[in-house]
Amino acid sequence: MKSNHDIFSRVPIFVLIAALFVSACAARAPAPPMSAEKGMYHEEYDVATDRGFAPVPEQPASPQGAAEYASTKPSSSERMVIKNATLSLIVKDPPAAMETIAKLAEEMGGFVVSANLYKTETSSGKEIPQASITIRIPAEKLNQALDEIKALSKELPQRENLTSQDITAEYTDLDSRLRNLKRAEEQLQEILDQAYSTEDVLSVYQQLTQVREQIEVIEGQMKYYREAVALSSISVELIAEEAVEPLTIGQWKPVGVARDALQALINAVQFLLNVAIWVVIFVLPVLLLAYVIFFIPLRALWRVLRRRRQLKSKPAEPPSPPTVT
Repeated sequence: MKSNHDIFSRVPIFVLIAALFVSACAARAPAPPMSAEKGMYHEEYDVATDRGFAPVPEQPASPQGAAEYASTKPSSSERMVIKNATLSLIVKDPPAAMETIAKLAEEMGGFVVSANLYKTETSSGKEIPQASITIRIPAEKLNQALDEIKALSKELPQRENLTSQDITAEYTDLDSRLRNLKRAEEQLQEILDQAYSTEDVLSVYQQLTQVREQIEVIEGQMKYYREAVALSSISVELIAEEAVEPLTIGQWKPVGVARDALQALINAVQFLLNVAIWVVIFVLPVLLLAYVIFFIPLRALWRVLRRRRQLKSKPAEPPSPPTVT
């Protein structure tokens, strides 16, 4: 049997490199571009790592760990879905409600992404607190967290939105590309071990570096997907009751009537101002141009024609009789 050295001495090294490069071309397509929303999630996961939240383990980079990594792939019956929610609640004390939501996230094994407390003014000029908070919690506890957050308000949410994004197809595609790149990496490493000339070593090493870069990019994208599926985001806007509670007298709400009347007045004034602007900027210049271009020449022509008509219709004067001397 011939040794590996004899085989590689007969087959040009560049032919082997070209064959491996062609086999890995299918995996060289760039990863799907991340949207602004996904970019936001990526930053939030950095916060999670800083706060000590246990991230999903990275895929093994060595060939020995390929079997263990294969077990982490989603099965045909398992779907990878990213779920997020947004709420707008009316509460009595927004700062206290924000603290309660933050503690709830920690108790469920999540963390606070951002929290903002500020003041707004009512129509009467009174300052009232208002808050907003965004948390991330394990996805399996999303419904439980939503129920506990909505229990902080006596009323139904002013706004509630739950979004889901199925990324199973994208994740499966990344996994296939990653396995192809790992096979190409192993073969390139074998070729590099058998190469002797400096030119061959540099050429193979360059291809191996490119393949490893692509592997790192895909592994990072897959890690982001797994973390996005494992953690759900909840954004809550907390509005004070004083900001929305109307003045009522029996069944009559004078504040609402006054607000509607004021809005109607504003709409009427806005309409009149719009009409005035159109008249000044558009109608008047058009009328002025029409007067200069059409009316003045037509009026002058009419005068000339009228004068000629008068001259034609004027009777001729009879000759004067001769004078007798």
